[in-house]
Amino acid sequence: MTPIRPDGVIGRDHARVDGIDKVTGRARYGADEPVAGTAFACLATAAIARGRILDIDDRAARRVRGVLVILTHRNVGDAIRPGTWMLDKGHMATAIAPLASDAVHFAGQIVAVAVAESFEAAREAAALLRFEYRSEPHAATFGSPGAEEVEPRAMGETALAAGEPEAALAAAPVRIDTEYATPAQHHNPLELFQATCAWDGDTLTVWESSQNVRGYQHGLARQLGLRPKQVRVVSQVVGGAFGSRGELGQATAIVALAARRLRRPVKLVASRRDAFTIRSFRAETRHRVQLAAARDGRLLALCHDSRELGSRSEHFALAGSDSTARLYACPNVRTGVRGVAADRQTPGFMRAPPETPYLFALECAMDELAWALDIDPLELRRRNDTMVDPVHQLPYTSRSLVRCIDAGAAEFGWARRDPRPGSMREGEEVVGFGYATAFYPTQVGPADCRVALAPDLRARVEVGTHEIGTGIRTVIAQTVADRLGIAIEAVEVAIGDSDLPAAPLSAGSSSTASVCSAVALACEALRARIGKAATAARNAPLHGLEPAALRLGDGRVHIGDASEPLAEAVRRACRGRPMVEKATHTPHGAPPVIGPVLVRRGLPVIAGGSMLRDRLQFAFGAQFVEVRIDRATGRIRIPRMTGAFAAGRIVNPRTARSQLMGGQVWGASAALWEATEIDPRSGRYANCDLAEYLLPTHADIGRVDTLMLDEEDTRVNPLGIKGVGELGVTGMNAAVANAVFHATGLRVRTLPIRLDALLAAPALAGA
Repeated sequence: MTPIRPDGVIGRDHARVDGIDKVTGRARYGADEPVAGTAFACLATAAIARGRILDIDDRAARRVRGVLVILTHRNVGDAIRPGTWMLDKGHMATAIAPLASDAVHFAGQIVAVAVAESFEAAREAAALLRFEYRSEPHAATFGSPGAEEVEPRAMGETALAAGEPEAALAAAPVRIDTEYATPAQHHNPLELFQATCAWDGDTLTVWESSQNVRGYQHGLARQLGLRPKQVRVVSQVVGGAFGSRGELGQATAIVALAARRLRRPVKLVASRRDAFTIRSFRAETRHRVQLAAARDGRLLALCHDSRELGSRSEHFALAGSDSTARLYACPNVRTGVRGVAADRQTPGFMRAPPETPYLFALECAMDELAWALDIDPLELRRRNDTMVDPVHQLPYTSRSLVRCIDAGAAEFGWARRDPRPGSMREGEEVVGFGYATAFYPTQVGPADCRVALAPDLRARVEVGTHEIGTGIRTVIAQTVADRLGIAIEAVEVAIGDSDLPAAPLSAGSSSTASVCSAVALACEALRARIGKAATAARNAPLHGLEPAALRLGDGRVHIGDASEPLAEAVRRACRGRPMVEKATHTPHGAPPVIGPVLVRRGLPVIAGGSMLRDRLQFAFGAQFVEVRIDRATGRIRIPRMTGAFAAGRIVNPRTARSQLMGGQVWGASAALWEATEIDPRSGRYANCDLAEYLLPTHADIGRVDTLMLDEEDTRVNPLGIKGVGELGVTGMNAAVANAVFHATGLRVRTLPIRLDALLAAPALAGA
């Protein structure tokens, strides 16, 4: 790969190429597609958590003017196949077929769909449907009668072991043994879940916001008994996803079936309330962390035992200790993850899925250990830094944690911290400083792409990736402009369509590295053709020179001291028509042949992180936060936070900073506000709207400083890119909890931290 120029387009702060379209309304989200003759669908969902539907009274619903069809298990049955769950090498959020039987598996399950000429008529009809149920005993969450412990299916390893942790715990002079809990949370993207389905003969087109258009294509084909080529999925822009649109939900196939039976397009835009149950969520977790250390702070043992809530149908677990066990140097390690099956929909992936809950437990425990040792929390991390995985003794490709700690501490002013809990006060407020480490695996998936360069120096790049809000169009355009020496404004980027060359699931902060690596390979082939044409032409300035020494810049082709206009060299290479190159990038650790084939089938193939046999690939960061707590009311404020991150080569500092800053805010939200409340008596969510699902507002978030440190690591991929989208989330919830302890002297080990948790704080009024 041609080296990246330090003054090139890669690494330059550039405005989003689709920014104007988004702010002027020209960008089309899934529900915006104008399809003539569209009918509208509305969902009816189960009011019980477990049981059977005994009867459905739809007489009043059918009398609503404009109602076209009402679909239930009575007229759907086996018309829609179950599909295959993602961890079973499928595409679905659950293997339960929609409207297949009278069984109710969880509260909020789809039990009917009303379709009408207008949205209002469909909504009225759905509300008039009456269901008679036979309710069965259900388990809502941890500790509920009937909840059963199960062996989970996980993306990571559910058990790790090294050394003799039990003996080390028993012999260590300093030990920590604590338990932590994190709640259920929901993604709540601004764009509601939706799908518009239209048939042309036996060919189906679906407009739906997605993180995996190929996965939706193949999943729907399986559900509807079609060949994948009979299904096209279009997803031009996505109004937020955060993991909720990675797996195919069950509503889309119902909409497609309705459209086929009515012989006209059908559109569904689910309500905010329905969004809490028709897709996945971040499940509750419970953790026990045991740490043992020498008096100088060196870790001697780390044990992390966890439980995660799952559904009856799929025993899903994140198994985040697969990563946390490798964070610090420690000779004796043991982790174990168990699942708990309850009557809920299957949980799934939500931004930084394993790291957000698991790092909360570990980084709070590390803070507790620092207090027990009377060592500065930053110094404790420095003393346990490592370039080698303590479990399998594999090296990190790069690790800039200490650099992040030092840079973040200087920017934040950590040196002003009085280590005594409750000692820092200003007026009627107590002040706390908190720290936690941030880290996230560097993951890359196989990707195909096609790049065409025209004689007029305009380029078109085609790749079936997704604009989920991160700015992927911009970084793709920057890669093409940089590699071909053309203006970024001359690059057209086509994405978000299952007809385009396949890209992996947009998840795990892998898209930029995956897609731009493939794009760079295609551009490298075009550069070679330009060099060959430039050096082969007689009477040309570069004739007879070595094409491998070609450089592109300033609108010219350079070889040594000789050069000619780029336009002339490209015109000669094109011979009157665009040059087209296709490329496939298969990252280190991915199956070299079958990997790209699986991605073309919409299956998740991502390599890196701790999944490699020969090394570890991670990005690191340091999270600092200041909290202020009113001594009289217990109100918590976050006036400022600082994050320092090292994530390889940053393609666009502007979009990367926005992602990291948004992650820092989200991490604070997880610490103080976010939790999906469940009523254990009914098994139903109690706060499934944005009025009661608490999120921070602008007034709640103060200054957010985001530092990005230079880091070069071309072992992770040819361009040296590490993902940033999820890195900024990790560690922040623990940093807030640690700051609350520093301010009050009270350890809060259950998230979110609310007013009632602080009533016993010794530093507050009434102590």
